[in-house]
Amino acid sequence: MTNAVRVSEDLVREARRYSKIDHRSITGQIEHWARIGKCSEENPDLTYDLIKEILIGVEELEQGESLEYKFGNIS
Repeated sequence: MTNAVRVSEDLVREARRYSKIDHRSITGQIEHWARIGKCSEENPDLTYDLIKEILIGVEELEQGESLEYKFGNIS
């Protein structure tokens, strides 16, 4: 379900700039920032990089791109 929300022109302008860098729509960029912000508030001890890696891992799992982790020596 889609809902319309009002956001400032400044946020839209900034999202437009960043969306081109990461090849997202403006809406996708704002949603990305919202997910990062939510995770950050729920997990204040995690760094941005770690949160981003976790979200990438979750997306990979949802896309069926998981690999079994192997402990021990790599030969």
